[in-house]
Amino acid sequence: MHIVFVTKYRRKTLAPELLDYLHGAFGEILLDWRCRLLEFGGEADHVHLLVEIHPALNISTLINNLKTASSRRTRNRFAEHLKPFYWKPYFWHRAYYVGSV
Repeated sequence: MHIVFVTKYRRKTLAPELLDYLHGAFGEILLDWRCRLLEFGGEADHVHLLVEIHPALNISTLINNLKTASSRRTRNRFAEHLKPFYWKPYFWHRAYYVGSV
């Protein structure tokens, strides 16, 4: 499954260090859901994930958890970096892209 998340307001907040952190965070979160992160990439305002999902999973539930958990972890770890971009507890845009591969 190909997943794309975009930062809130498409702000260019994803510095290389933050992208590296997200790569690990998404991998850990997906393992908890019996899924596997096959590939990860991103730019300053979005990330791409190629994920092998467990067949019994509800995709929208998985996506919601991925966005919530990664947002919380990232906002806690990079609070000072994100402070100029977001004054409320936002990180990801509410929309997302999912496609099967």
